[in-house]
Amino acid sequence: MATNIVVPALGESVVEATVARWLKKEGDAVHSGDALVELETDKVDLEVPAESDGVLTKITRQAGEDVQIGDVLGVLDTSAGAAPASSATKTAPEPEAPAADKAAAEAKPALEPAPTPAADDHKGEATPVAKRMAADSNVDLRNVSGSGPGGRVTREDVERFVQQKETTPAAQPSPAPAARTADQRGEERIPMSRRRRTIAQRLVEAQQTAAMLTTFNEIDMTAVMAIRQRRKESFAEQHGVSLGFTSFFVKAAIGALKAFPPINGEIQGNDIVLKRYYDIGIAVGAEEGLVVPVLRNADRLTFAQIEQQVKDFVQKSRGGALSIEDLRGGTFTITNGGVFGSLLSTPILNPPQVGILGLHKIEERPVVVAKDGAKEIAIRPMMYVALSYDHRMVDGREAVQFLVKVKALIEDPEALLLEG
Repeated sequence: MATNIVVPALGESVVEATVARWLKKEGDAVHSGDALVELETDKVDLEVPAESDGVLTKITRQAGEDVQIGDVLGVLDTSAGAAPASSATKTAPEPEAPAADKAAAEAKPALEPAPTPAADDHKGEATPVAKRMAADSNVDLRNVSGSGPGGRVTREDVERFVQQKETTPAAQPSPAPAARTADQRGEERIPMSRRRRTIAQRLVEAQQTAAMLTTFNEIDMTAVMAIRQRRKESFAEQHGVSLGFTSFFVKAAIGALKAFPPINGEIQGNDIVLKRYYDIGIAVGAEEGLVVPVLRNADRLTFAQIEQQVKDFVQKSRGGALSIEDLRGGTFTITNGGVFGSLLSTPILNPPQVGILGLHKIEERPVVVAKDGAKEIAIRPMMYVALSYDHRMVDGREAVQFLVKVKALIEDPEALLLEG
């Protein structure tokens, strides 16, 4: 009996995907649960498994095609059953090369292996992006050292391996993938991934649909840095995670959101929706672009729980393991460009949210401080903070006071206990 392989439900607000690559080829026998094809959405990559044993008789949507929920990707003949496990491959090999190409491949040194099902050999030990890049670049992942969590191979690992091959005299350069073009002067054209296209589209929409403004302030980080210095060892021993700055700013932002509720809301048509829960998005740099996993009910989380969840988000993003649920929703976002050295920036809203807090690099600067009733100039660790907001819903007065509140809570961390 022929059974259609269809695009499954992709998660909240995700209705479209791109076929990243087929893990099986036509004629392959498969077992129930075998991954057949990888789909790339604007949030996560996912694999579509076989629902029963059978033979993949037809592929109807090729790599690079955009598909929607319910679209037919291929056909599985379940009446034929599957080949024995010993003869059924878990993933699809590359198409067989012409005889001339095979002879040339056999003559190449070990540094550049002949075409192999590169991404398949390390199924589950490399990120989806790394698998596709390895297949495109004719790289055997068994030869690539992984720098990700648990030794998982990342995109950077594959790029580094390819660059090393190209700079090694004994190695022959691999041909560029058909999807890429390059000219003699070194200009290369690379199609955008679905995630990058979606990020670009949402950023443009945010600027076109919202009356977006940014206000700034600066925070003396002396008190928080002193707490971290005193408590870092005991905190790590007790909770198994480092005490970072993120938890302080999450708590301070929630305190400010409670004082200025419109910044935790959104606009729906002609209505203003004020949200009495605090799902705080934490921007994380992933392989294919920025993603914003969400801390659910962050006002109920302890410092340790916040730091642990953020650590988990970072590890998942590096391994391409973030789920749709991790990224769903959010009422307010915090982004930290300071980890990359940014001194000042104007963050772009994450629609439909109406506020985003930008953190930046801590730098020692001379500032005027009050001491014993007098004023003096002192060197203090200072951080610029920025709040971008939708002026349709948030007035400038509220935005400025929001940052003043965050500043007060960070400079006097004991006040965070009272706010909680």
